[in-house]
Amino acid sequence: MKDYGAALVSADTVSVANSSDVVSARQMVRTLAQRSGMSLVHQTKLVTAASELGRNMLVYGGGGVVRAATITDAGRSGIYVAFEDQGPGIGDLDLALTDGWTSGSGMGLGLSGAKRLVDDFDIDTGPGGTTVRIVKWGR
Repeated sequence: MKDYGAALVSADTVSVANSSDVVSARQMVRTLAQRSGMSLVHQTKLVTAASELGRNMLVYGGGGVVRAATITDAGRSGIYVAFEDQGPGIGDLDLALTDGWTSGSGMGLGLSGAKRLVDDFDIDTGPGGTTVRIVKWGR
């Protein structure tokens, strides 16, 4: 994924420490998507992915920070969202991205489902934290 780190300079930010914070992060992403003129279908996909990733960050990473910004690239615009935690990391990333696999009581669609819902998906993980970056482009 292209580095959109400069977009984070003007990013909206939500700290996630409990489930109501996940709702706040989801609403932040929805608001940016609406303001950007993204279609309702694309808004729904992006917000669903953000909800799954925010929940995973809380449950498995102990919480963290969600940063979101409107971006432009090659004449198109979209929403960039980064989920950053300082948890233990994901031990087996390939397994965690497999549909149906879960380390908890969920359906096993969090990471893999979120990846399918967005246009760009990138993850860095290791001891000390996980960062997931997603982009959904407007059409």
